[in-house]
Amino acid sequence: MEVIYDFFELTTQAYTVALRDLKRFWQNIYWLAGQVAMNIADLLIFGLIFRGIVRPDLIPDYIRFITPGILCLSIFISSFTIGREVGVELRREVTHYLVSLPITRGALVAGRVLGGVLRGLMYQVGFLILAVLIMTPPTLDKWILILAASIFISVTMSSLSITLVTLTRDFNIQAAIRSLVYFVFFFMSNVFYPERALRARLGPVAPVALYSPVSMAVTIYRYGFGYSTEVDLVFNTAGLLLWSTATVLLAYKLYIRNLRR
Repeated sequence: MEVIYDFFELTTQAYTVALRDLKRFWQNIYWLAGQVAMNIADLLIFGLIFRGIVRPDLIPDYIRFITPGILCLSIFISSFTIGREVGVELRREVTHYLVSLPITRGALVAGRVLGGVLRGLMYQVGFLILAVLIMTPPTLDKWILILAASIFISVTMSSLSITLVTLTRDFNIQAAIRSLVYFVFFFMSNVFYPERALRARLGPVAPVALYSPVSMAVTIYRYGFGYSTEVDLVFNTAGLLLWSTATVLLAYKLYIRNLRR
């Protein structure tokens, strides 16, 4: 009974922290509107420009091809905002206030990660609706896969953002690291290019791009929305689970280390 009570208390405390972060997220209404406009612009610009450039035998319809990538991009943008707020708190030493709250440090870390996950999932809803309109509506079993992929990629991005900002308190270095991560995850993945092109251009390094959490999530999204039919679901789902588990553990260790300073 004591174990169940401790777990319930930890969950309640983490939910309280996550709810606080979620409320702060929706306060930036103009920033959110700008991000939504930018994501839709990415879809239209890339889709319309490259539709007439790429080879039809590789990508028959570039808009349908890139739409799953925009789903991942929406998760990245929204979930990564939690890292920015953690970074501000570390620079301003608000952590002294946070550790004085009547919650455990484990619940605090779990709440911050959960806050980023909720931000990502809620922000992505509109783009999921857009994907249904553009692509093939998924069946129930595929919706379950899509939801699982969204949860795993949200956990990964939320945890990774917290991990990165705890490496340094210098804002410029944090921004540079965040930009580098974006570049590596999205331009060395199957978001903009088919796997055949990646293998041709990257050669022996191509598997690295396919092991990216973004590539794995996009692959599941393309299967879920009917763009791809032959997909290794076990590999991609298990890979996302490993990514999310590893980044959560890393975020916990580094965030706790900063709280103890």
